[in-house]
Amino acid sequence: MPDTVGYAEIAAHYRQQIQDGVLAPGDTLPSLRQVCETYNVATTTANRAYRMLKREGLTLAKAGVGTVVAAPLSNNIAARVQLHEATGSALGGGETSRILSVGTVGADELVAPRLDVAPGTPVHVRQRLVSRGGVPIHLSSSYYPEYVIAVTPELTEPISTGGSRELAAKRLGVAQDHVLEEVTSRRATDPEKTALGLTAGDVIVTQVVRSVFLKDGRVVEVAVKVAGGSTILRWSTSLAIQQSAEDTE
Repeated sequence: MPDTVGYAEIAAHYRQQIQDGVLAPGDTLPSLRQVCETYNVATTTANRAYRMLKREGLTLAKAGVGTVVAAPLSNNIAARVQLHEATGSALGGGETSRILSVGTVGADELVAPRLDVAPGTPVHVRQRLVSRGGVPIHLSSSYYPEYVIAVTPELTEPISTGGSRELAAKRLGVAQDHVLEEVTSRRATDPEKTALGLTAGDVIVTQVVRSVFLKDGRVVEVAVKVAGGSTILRWSTSLAIQQSAEDTE
C-alpha cells in the first residue's frame, strides 16, 4: 500500500480516540513500529504524529512503557464542586464574581445541541465576570434550559448564588455526575476584550465550553468561558461526590 497517509491524519485518529474515551488517561498508544505497520508510513511520519499529540497535551512519554494518554490538564471544575460542597461557594480564595447581564436568548448553534434543544429555542443566560485579586480572569456565559429555571427562578435575577449548578441540582433532586469540556482558540470580540482588560488589537483567547450532566443524563448547564491563552483540548471529568461511610450504611 502506498505511503499516502500523512502525520496529521494519524494524529487526528488517535486524538479522536482520546476525545471519545476509547483511549483513557494512562492507556498506552501503539508503538511507533505498530503505527508504521498499520499505516504503511515511515518512522519519521509516525514520530511526527506523536509529537503533535504531545504538543497538544494529550499524551506523554513514560519510561519503559511508551506513549500514554495524559491525564486532564485541569480538574478545576471538579475542585470547584468539592469547594462548594465544603463551603457553600464555588469561588476560590481571592476570587469574586460579578453578574454582568441576565436574560433570555435563542439558543445558537453552539449551545442548542449541547442543551438538546432546537436552534432558536429560548434559554436563559447569565453572563458573569470572575476576577482574582481584582484582576479579571475569565468571562463566562451560562445557559440553562427551562426545567432548570422552573426550580431556580433566582437565576433570572442579577445576583450571585455562589454555585448556580449546585443550587439547580439540589432543587432538581439529582446529583451532578460529570462535565464535558471542549477547549478551542479564537479571536476575542471587542466586548470580550473590554471586559477582560485586553488591549491588543488582535487577541487570541481560549474558549471553554462546559456541559454539566446530572446523574439522570440531563444537562443542568452549558457554560461558555473565555479567558486569555490558547490551547485545543477536550476531556470529561467526574463530578460525583464520594458518599461518607454514614451515608452508605
